[in-house]
Amino acid sequence: MGISALTPPPSPEDVVATRLEFPDNRLLIDLCGEFDRNLAQIEQALGVQIVRRGNQLEVMGEQGTRDRAAEVLHALYARLEAGREITPGDIDGEIRMGAEESADAAETGDQMELFQGGRVEIKTRKKTVEPRTEAQKAYVRALFENELAFGIGPAGTGKTYIAVAVGVSMFLGGHVDKIILSRPAVEAGERLGFLPGDMKDKVDPYMQPLYDALNDFLPGKQVAKLIEDKRIEIAPLAFMRGRTLSNAFVVLDEAQNATTMQMKMFLTRLGEGSRMVITGDRSQVDLPRGVQSGLREAESLLGGIDKISFSYFTAKDVVRHPLVARIIEAYEKAEAT
Repeated sequence: MGISALTPPPSPEDVVATRLEFPDNRLLIDLCGEFDRNLAQIEQALGVQIVRRGNQLEVMGEQGTRDRAAEVLHALYARLEAGREITPGDIDGEIRMGAEESADAAETGDQMELFQGGRVEIKTRKKTVEPRTEAQKAYVRALFENELAFGIGPAGTGKTYIAVAVGVSMFLGGHVDKIILSRPAVEAGERLGFLPGDMKDKVDPYMQPLYDALNDFLPGKQVAKLIEDKRIEIAPLAFMRGRTLSNAFVVLDEAQNATTMQMKMFLTRLGEGSRMVITGDRSQVDLPRGVQSGLREAESLLGGIDKISFSYFTAKDVVRHPLVARIIEAYEKAEAT
C-alpha cells in the first residue's frame, strides 16, 4: 500500500551525464582530493553530482551546471598538469571565475602580471596570487594601469592583500625601488593605553596586518633585510608628512580612518615613478564622532580624474570563511532598514 505512493528512481537512460576523461590517474587522485573532498566542494557549490569511474568523471545535473562543473574540473586538472597544487580556495576561485578565455588577455607591458587564457597571475617570491572574483580581477588590472587606485569594500575581499602582492611583484621586477606600506594608527573602538618599548614597538601592533601580507610573499629573512635597508617601509600615516614618495609602490590601508587633512596630505606625497593604492571599508570608520572620513571625501572629489581608478567590492567578493560574507550581508541589511 505504501509502495505505490513512492516515486520510482530514474532509470540509467533518464540520467543525463557529461563524461570527462583524465589520462593521468595520479593527477586525477589529486583532482578528486582526499576522500573526494574536492569533488564534494564542486558538487555543493554547483548543485551537481560527480561520480568517478576509472579515469573518468561523470557529472550529472542540469545542462548549464554540468557544463560549468566540467569547465572547473578541466581548469583544475590543467593546474595540476602545470605542477601546482589545489586548495579549497583555488577551487572556490575557479567556481567564481570560470575557465573562460578572454580575447583581450594580454600581458601589461613587461610587468609581472601574467594573463594566461583570460587569467591573471601575480608572481611573488613565495607564491603566485590569483584573483578569485571578477571584481578582484578588475582591481588587479586597475593597479597596473593607474598611478593612483582606490580599493573600497568590506573586510575579507582581498583589497590590501592583492595590493601588497602587486607591490611585491613590481618591486621584484625592478619597476619600483621600494615598497611603502602605511595605515592610520587608530584604535578600533577600544583604548589600549600607552604601549611599552621604542617607537617601532609602539606602532608595530597597528601595522601587523601589513607584515602578515609581506611574509606571505617574501621569505622572512628577506623581509627583515629589506626593512633594515629601508627598501620596505612600514609606518603610520602620520610619518608620511613632508615626504615625497618617488619610484615607490605605496599602499595606504584602512584609509576610512584617515581624516580629510591626512588624506590630502598622503595623496600629495605621490612622486615621479610611483604608484599609490588606497584601500578602505566605509562601514568600519573608527574616527571620533563628528570627524569626517577622508576616504569618503576623496571618493566625491577624485571620481572624475583620469588615471585615478575606483574599484568596489561587495560581500560576494569575500574570500575568507563563507560565514564572513553572510555576516557582512546581515549588517548591511540591518543598516539599510
